[in-house]
Amino acid sequence: MCGRTACTLAPDEVSRACLYRNRRGQRRQPGWRDGDADKYRPSYNKSPQSMSPVLLSHRHFDKNAPADERVLAAMRWGLVPSWFKENDPSKMQYSTSNCRSENILQKKSYKEPLLKGQRCVILADGFYEWKRQEKDKQPFFIYFPQTQRSCQDEKDDNDLKVCEENESETENASTDLTEEKDVAGEWTGWRLLTMAGLFDCWTPPTGGEPLYTYSVITVNASPNLQSIHDRMPAILAGDEEVRQWLDFGEVKSLDAVKLLHSQNILTYHPVSSLVNNSRNNSPECLQPVDLNQKKEPKATASSKMMMSWLASGSSKRKESDSCESQHEVETEEPQSTSTGALEQWLQGGNKKPKIQ
Repeated sequence: MCGRTACTLAPDEVSRACLYRNRRGQRRQPGWRDGDADKYRPSYNKSPQSMSPVLLSHRHFDKNAPADERVLAAMRWGLVPSWFKENDPSKMQYSTSNCRSENILQKKSYKEPLLKGQRCVILADGFYEWKRQEKDKQPFFIYFPQTQRSCQDEKDDNDLKVCEENESETENASTDLTEEKDVAGEWTGWRLLTMAGLFDCWTPPTGGEPLYTYSVITVNASPNLQSIHDRMPAILAGDEEVRQWLDFGEVKSLDAVKLLHSQNILTYHPVSSLVNNSRNNSPECLQPVDLNQKKEPKATASSKMMMSWLASGSSKRKESDSCESQHEVETEEPQSTSTGALEQWLQGGNKKPKIQ
């Protein structure tokens, strides 16, 4: 399952980290849906009911938008079906923070959004999971390896380069999109985890502002994570998988679900039990701990990248808002490896943020 995440990037950084190429091979940076950048708050410890950055097709909000245009939105974690009749979504009698891929076509709450093409990508630095031990549970932080780019990424870029070279220079792009010359350079910061999800839009029966919510789709754990937990989020491993998951017009629902499977591509490190309480929202939640207590933690390329990134003076993330989570959890998790550079990155979370 996935019951706690971290997303520490400021809104503008999230946008830059989601840079992509459209079908013409042109670089695009997704913008935030009107007002949503202010609804999202960076956090080292997000729990269900909090607002998270979600990537989706712009056509969900504008039917005239290009088929491959992406947009960022802030959505609440825990799907509220559009047909829910109560005026208060907290009165739901069951948890929808996670959706098992095996049941996605069996339960109405998930089947309807799936068949409507309401697919999204939940963004996070990584997620927390707890390993059961004799008397307690040990939390781990799980994320994409922060190493040099994969061969597949380089292959995708080469393919897109060829596409650009064949593109007519006189062809005009949509005026609704940012011109390529205005797009920021390639993102070199933390590589965000891209988790497959479903979303829905609920409006109170008595009227009021629509509420967008989502559920993280889960699958059986990959071999390297099975010792921690038997489930994991469905990870979209590259931009091509993200494209297919978001393009609900070209990729039909039954084809899209084929992307939902465990992938043995994540890395992790143990963290402090401080993260057990969602009221705790500080860089220490991500700090690696030494389970042996007598040995120096072994540094990994990914943990060094984490530390370096948090310590970077160019990262203008906002201060974490300890009140960001609307639903605080006191136990280890909602129902249902290294030092050095990482420490510097974590200390960077206390730097003065850029005012948006």
